[in-house]
Amino acid sequence: MTSESTERGRGLDLLRYHDFPIYTLTFARELTPAELLTRMGVIPETVAMRDLHDMSDDFGEDIFDDDEPVVSAATTGAWTWAWEEGGMHGLDERVQRSVSVGTEAVALHHNEKPMDVFAYTVDGDLVSYVNTLMPIALEGSDPERLGEQMRAAGLVPGESAELYGVLTLVENAFGIRLSGKQLIGEPRLSGQLRPLSDWPV
Repeated sequence: MTSESTERGRGLDLLRYHDFPIYTLTFARELTPAELLTRMGVIPETVAMRDLHDMSDDFGEDIFDDDEPVVSAATTGAWTWAWEEGGMHGLDERVQRSVSVGTEAVALHHNEKPMDVFAYTVDGDLVSYVNTLMPIALEGSDPERLGEQMRAAGLVPGESAELYGVLTLVENAFGIRLSGKQLIGEPRLSGQLRPLSDWPV
C-alpha cells in the first residue's frame, strides 16, 4: 500500500521524482518576488528576468556557488518561492527573520547525505525546525503548532523520518504547490545573493 508521503500527484512531486542533489527553497506568504529577493540579500545590480539559458549565460558555474548563490523567484498561489540550486542562505536564521517580517516563511533544504531540513518562521520567530539527519526532535519556539501535521507526515519525535516526510508536511500544513513548469520551465526574477558573512551577526 502506498503511504501518504510517497503518493504521486501531490504538490511537490517534482522534488520527489527528479534528481536534484542539493537545493534550498524559501517560501514567503504574500510577498512579491522582488520583495523576497531583497529580503534575502540579493545584489541589486544582478537582478533581472531570466530563463534557464539566460541564467547559465549570465552566471555559468556560479549558479551552484555556495557563498554567493544564484537565486530565482516567482509566485505560486499565496506563496512566493526562491530557489537556490547550490546555496543554503534560506536556512540561515538571519535570512529567515528578514524574510518573515510581517508574514510567515517556510525553508526547505535537501542534500545527498541524505538530509532534509525544514524551518517555519513567523514574523521573525522560528516556530518549528526539523533536521532528518538525526531522529526527529521537536525544536523551535512552538513546534507543537505543527505537531499533528508532523506526525501525520511520518515525522515522529524520537524516530527516523519517513521518506519525503518533510515535503508532505509542507504540502499538508501550508498547501504549497510547485510544478515543474514553474520551477524549470518559465522565466523568473533572478540574481546573486551577497555572502552571509556580510550580514550583521
